[in-house]
Amino acid sequence: MTGALSAILIFGASLLALLQFFAFYCHSLVVKSRRYELSEHAREVSGVTARNMRGDQFKRLLQLIALCPEPRDDGYPLGIVSAYFGLLGFARVLLSWMVPAAGKWIDSELGGCSYLAAVVLDRRIACSRMLIARQAVPLV
Repeated sequence: MTGALSAILIFGASLLALLQFFAFYCHSLVVKSRRYELSEHAREVSGVTARNMRGDQFKRLLQLIALCPEPRDDGYPLGIVSAYFGLLGFARVLLSWMVPAAGKWIDSELGGCSYLAAVVLDRRIACSRMLIARQAVPLV
């Protein structure tokens, strides 16, 4: 029985370590996206007015992103951040009543996920505009 308990403890510790690395990686993606300045057109389309966004805008931005063709390899980070967004929502339910400061941080991080989605939308809009401009040029 001791061997089975040890295996369960090692498995649980491994899952917690994996979850921690996942959270750090996703947080780094969110921080990196904050360095990107959105274009005026993307702000207009997405309804974003400032860098500080709310988490409730995330799903609407995902719907707008789905309307644009996927020009690059941005689907992978977006999927990861979507999972992180869900994890943060779960953590918010569990922690916000116990640790009010955690609730504020989680809300800020959810807003960061929304900003990352706005950045992805901006990049897709720019790529779509470039493709349209290429097609508008007559071939000689």
